[in-house]
Amino acid sequence: MATMADVARHAGVSVKTVSNVLSGYPHVREATRERVRASVDALGYEINVTAKIFRSGRSGVVGLSVPELGQPYFGELADEILAAARRHGLQVLIEPTGFTREGELAALRVPRGGLVDGLIFSPAALVQADAHLLDDLGYPLVLLGEQMFSSSVDHVTMRNIDGAQAATELLLDAGRRQIAAIGMLHAETAGSAWLRYTGYSKALEARGIEVDTRLLGWADDAWHRANGARAMADVLDSGVRVDGVVAFNDALAIGAMYELQARGLAIPQDVGVVGFDDIEDSRYSVPTLTTVDPGRREIANVAVDILRRRLQETQRPGAERGSPVLYLAGMRIVERESTPRRSG
Repeated sequence: MATMADVARHAGVSVKTVSNVLSGYPHVREATRERVRASVDALGYEINVTAKIFRSGRSGVVGLSVPELGQPYFGELADEILAAARRHGLQVLIEPTGFTREGELAALRVPRGGLVDGLIFSPAALVQADAHLLDDLGYPLVLLGEQMFSSSVDHVTMRNIDGAQAATELLLDAGRRQIAAIGMLHAETAGSAWLRYTGYSKALEARGIEVDTRLLGWADDAWHRANGARAMADVLDSGVRVDGVVAFNDALAIGAMYELQARGLAIPQDVGVVGFDDIEDSRYSVPTLTTVDPGRREIANVAVDILRRRLQETQRPGAERGSPVLYLAGMRIVERESTPRRSG
């Protein structure tokens, strides 16, 4: 019977690369992925999950469900979770849910087949009325993202309000007063956009500045670069003066910077821009992007650690489940070229 090492030799790659491909790791070159899959087929290699379950009662595989891997934040979060899981000897099966309720409900059903021991789950479409669906699933579940509803499930989240407030205060401290918020969503009243808007508005109100609705840039379809550019264009086309931008993620910020520069506005001299997420692209944009680091690596490490501890609890007969954990990751502002330098 072929082993993973046999597949690695046949494909001319490392055993780790084979593991990455079989685990659904997103950042493997397509040519390498195809070569590994061809070797798997040629050698008839099979992961004997059934035997592993029979021996230990567990598959050693955990699920990760995120809205989409095309958004850099979720792709980079998946990287961190994969790395954290490997340190604990776990493999990860990734399931994008497409920002749909149906996709998220399907992800919750997946572990019942026995191939996945537990699930790290980042919902975007479920609402408070769905909270009961998260209870008594029969497997450990760790939620990521906003605390959009109350439940008895472990939850690892970020400081959305604090982060957006700090981003806005950075621009206010630089003397900017006409600060646009890019990334508003009409349908949202509890998720990332609403929480980040809350932080933005709190910072303005603390300085005695009323929110000017003309400075709100709406991005209802998605938080991609194109949406940021369109939202920025809508704000500028309203005729309102803009000297600062708080974008609700880095992709929106990069799109907004493109639109500002296309109209001859200099960054940060004319308009200072702050993003959110500290994705890799923010280090290589022109200018480089000041952003909020929401503690992505910390979120990944803590989520995997909580799930691992819950899995250990299930292996101890009669062990009582500990109280649900609510963990808030730390955040920090990463200052780069898109905002004015602070004096001193």
